[in-house]
Order: sequence, then C-alpha cells, then structure tokens
Amino acid sequence: MLWLTDDISFPPYETATEEGIIALGGDLSVKRLVYAYKKGIFPWFSQGEPIVWYCPPTRMVLFPDELKISKSMKQIIKKNKFLITENTAFEKVIANCKNIPRKGELGTWITDSMQKAYIKLYKKGWAKSIEVWFLDGEEKKTLVGGLYGVDLGNGVFCGESMFSKMANTSKLAFIYLAQSELYKLIDCQVYNSHLASLGAREIARETFLKWL
Repeated sequence: MLWLTDDISFPPYETATEEGIIALGGDLSVKRLVYAYKKGIFPWFSQGEPIVWYCPPTRMVLFPDELKISKSMKQIIKKNKFLITENTAFEKVIANCKNIPRKGELGTWITDSMQKAYIKLYKKGWAKSIEVWFLDGEEKKTLVGGLYGVDLGNGVFCGESMFSKMANTSKLAFIYLAQSELYKLIDCQVYNSHLASLGAREIARETFLKWL
C-alpha cells in the first residue's frame, strides 16, 4: 500500500484493494482534495487514523433523470412547509452532519481535520451545501436538514454527507439537488439504501471514471 508524500499523484487504480483503498497518508489540502475528486478518489477515515483514500470497484451514483420521488415525498413537497437554499449555511450543515447521532454507528467519519478541510474547499468555491429550513411563522426558520459535497464544475457533484432533524428533510435536499439541472451525475460513493430508494444505483468504477 502506497503512503503518499508531498507529491499529490495517486497510484494506478488497479493497485487498489478489494475494498477500494488506493493509498494512505498525505494531507487534506485544497490542491490534493480537488485533484483526488477529479480522479474519482475520496478520503474516508476515523479520528486518530491515517488518511485513507478510496476508489471503490463499484460506485453508487444517481443519474438525475432516474430520480424516484415517492407519493409520500410528493405530498411533503406539495405542503410547502420547508424553504430550500444553497450555500447559505455550509458550516452549519457540515457541523450537523458531523455531530448528529446515526443509527448503528458509534461515531462519525467526519473528523475535525475533515471538517476544516471541506470548509476551506467551500471558501475556495469547490464545495457546496444544500440547506432545508422549517418555516415556523412568517419570519422564523430553523435548519432541519441538508447535505454537502464537492462540485467539480464538470456536471458531476460528489456528495459527502447529509443529515435530518425532521423526517425526510435530507431527502428533500437530495431531490432539490437532483432537480437543479446543474448535474449529469451525482456521486453517492458507496451503496446506501436511503439513496437507492431515490433512484441511485451502482455502476462499475471504469464507467464512473469515464463520466469524470
């Protein structure tokens, strides 16, 4: 397994493990992260561990024209109780994604260093958030859901994480993103039943890299 140095290049995809680990170490600089995402590679590790870089053999993606919206979600959208915005509360979104407990998980993979790194990406124009606000009265709104990820500027959005404080609000953010007509493909990284219900599916790594 290759340990990265100051050189931001990665080894050939064929050297990745069965799980998709392609390299270890390096840093989370804006330059390295942008380069990695353009190559279909993303970091995923826990606090206290070295940085682990992945390019899985199969990739979970959504082609926006395959988006599935259930009848119940259509009813939620129709009721218009939520306001959806872009890039108005990036730091709050990533903080919620990091800190909200998730069923079956003891902790979060969003480490302090990851949080700081993606905030830098956002400030440089490479990362983006979608916020879902609950409208309580004419002036009061509360952040109840959202997502964030990397916008490569080539029609591909690389989703990183999402959160919900009210039922289905992360789905609302995802649907909004998919219907924005800005992207030809949304990268969801690894299989997730939550996203599969919205139309996301797995494709081969080689196919995903061609899209990039």
